[in-house]
Amino acid sequence: MKNILVLVSGGGTNLQKLIDAQDSGILRSGRIALVVSSKPGVYALERASRAGIPAKVLPRQALGLAAFEDWLLTLIAEYKIDFIVLAGFLTILSAGFVKQFPRRIINVHPALLPAFGGKGFYGLRVHEAALARGVKLSGATIHFVNEVCDGGEIIAQKAVPVLPGDTPESLQLRIMEEAEWVLLPEAVEAVCQGTVGSEQ
Repeated sequence: MKNILVLVSGGGTNLQKLIDAQDSGILRSGRIALVVSSKPGVYALERASRAGIPAKVLPRQALGLAAFEDWLLTLIAEYKIDFIVLAGFLTILSAGFVKQFPRRIINVHPALLPAFGGKGFYGLRVHEAALARGVKLSGATIHFVNEVCDGGEIIAQKAVPVLPGDTPESLQLRIMEEAEWVLLPEAVEAVCQGTVGSEQ
């Protein structure tokens, strides 16, 4: 059973899907051992509390990135973390931090990478860019994190149609419902099983 750390910055809908997958048995080779939020007072912390999962707040802006990562390393050691999942986490981790965890950090991105990825592409900005480009398909990508923002090895992708009259908000919701929330628990289970990403 692998220990999973979930990093969050907001409402925690992807965290909730991982909690639900753990409860239903979809996620059975790993368990969420810790949730860390980069912001105080976010609803993701309430989700963790309701599920009985330990949660910590490391205020990224107040701490600065170096101190934030130092505290994170301490918690990773304390909770014997095997894998880290970035679930709506709005901090770009340093290359030095990421290199310590090859194929052990997983991110969900709300587009079909490499499209609409990289620094500055997060949240509604991704969907605004997709609509401005006029694409007919968007979707979600689960990928390993490396030192290149949104540049790591792809684990899974799912395409979602862009419909006439879509707003960034409607497209965001469809991608979450049809792609992110489906792919993320399956991908995390596969990584914990060792069926993807194994260096052996």
